[in-house]
Amino acid sequence: MGNGYLDVPTAEIDRIVPDDAPPPALTAAPIPAATVAPVKTIDQHLSEASQSSGIDRDFLESVIHHESGFNPKAVSPKGARGLMQLMPGTADQLGVKDSFDPGQNIQGGTAYLKQLLELYNGDAQKALAAYNAGPYRVQQYKGIPPYHETQLYVAGIIRDYNRKKAAQMKAAKASRTNSAKSVKPQSATKKTGTAQVSSLRQAASGN
Repeated sequence: MGNGYLDVPTAEIDRIVPDDAPPPALTAAPIPAATVAPVKTIDQHLSEASQSSGIDRDFLESVIHHESGFNPKAVSPKGARGLMQLMPGTADQLGVKDSFDPGQNIQGGTAYLKQLLELYNGDAQKALAAYNAGPYRVQQYKGIPPYHETQLYVAGIIRDYNRKKAAQMKAAKASRTNSAKSVKPQSATKKTGTAQVSSLRQAASGN
């Protein structure tokens, strides 16, 4: 019994009866439903790219607005693709497999823009000029190249970005002003209380 078996002498075995019991039914293990990751929006990709790169989200929005008008399938006459208009060679260097994928395009374009900002010590105008015309041209002309397209490109993005920031500052100032108006200064309340007490005393004295 110690090994889990019961020994019966062969002489005591009368006959062997086959086991006619049906085999237990096999049940298929449930197949887990495939989990599909939710598709991120361009807005979410922008927030992630801004956070990982340290580049102001509004700046990235202004670049995309001028590059593609927020069209993920945009293709320029020169072959630049996607939201941030990456050239195929640039996309390959940045590890972007699909330039028409919003997430890959934004991450790749943001990484390239960060490289240019670091190259020009944070000079946004030179970085934008290099993004549009190439770093070689910025080096050649020691600044924004004298190309009409590039000059309009840089000026347009800077103007759009500054407009956003001015609107945000105006809204924040208006919010602070409204908050200040809704809170009564404590000194005014105290003065009012003192005036009321004085009036009551004068009325009681008959003066």
